[in-house]
Amino acid sequence: MLSFRKASLPATSDAFLFDDAALQALAQQHRASYNRADPFPHAVIDDFLPIPAAQRLLDVFPAPDSPIWFDWKTRDTVNQPKKLGIGNASRLEGADPYIIHMMQAFNAYPFIHFLETLTGIDALIPDPHLHGGGLHQILPGGILKVHADFNYLEKLKLYRRINVLLYLNPDWRDDYGGAIELWDKDMTHAVQKLMPIFNRCVIFNTDSHSYHGHPDPLACPEGTTRKSVAFYYYTVERRASDDEHHSTLWQERPDVS
Repeated sequence: MLSFRKASLPATSDAFLFDDAALQALAQQHRASYNRADPFPHAVIDDFLPIPAAQRLLDVFPAPDSPIWFDWKTRDTVNQPKKLGIGNASRLEGADPYIIHMMQAFNAYPFIHFLETLTGIDALIPDPHLHGGGLHQILPGGILKVHADFNYLEKLKLYRRINVLLYLNPDWRDDYGGAIELWDKDMTHAVQKLMPIFNRCVIFNTDSHSYHGHPDPLACPEGTTRKSVAFYYYTVERRASDDEHHSTLWQERPDVS
């Protein structure tokens, strides 16, 4: 597992802006470790945002009963029960403006430049539609079954390359569970288990074998949820190792029938 801290980056009262020079220094420092990480290239960055920016994002994060969310009962209740999501940026219309500013910051040049330097993947393209990304929230008892993500975004004709997940869970306890697990290619065991603590960012390459999820039910108390923001990045070019276009590939753990 790779963990590191970075210098604070500026935030204003109305918007958040990444500092390109600070992110470039960080990416150059940790690029080699990212690409050596097991079971697939990834980084775990604690204290990712300046505390005031992270706290404000948490403060305006929509409550579970907000109309911004899709109703989890009408979605996939086998592979991801009790998971709330927006599904598309169109549902952000009623969100606090600070959330929209933050979505834009993660899809703007300084952050894209950072990802390209960190991962070595050039010509990255963000998804302004936030298809499947944006805001996520999992209720007590919920899971996210181990999976590899869809590898092709039909709307934009792009190939998925990187996931970025930022967690917003203060005072998260180990006994709540909810760690994101990174599994080996053969699905024999979880190589990494990363707790979704406040202001932790997890970045990883995606392909047809980048298996991840939190497959055990959340044990957090009622009134506590697992909050995160998610961003996905793409390229026009297809990797030689890419499989045919596929949707999410759900996996069974060795201890689960």
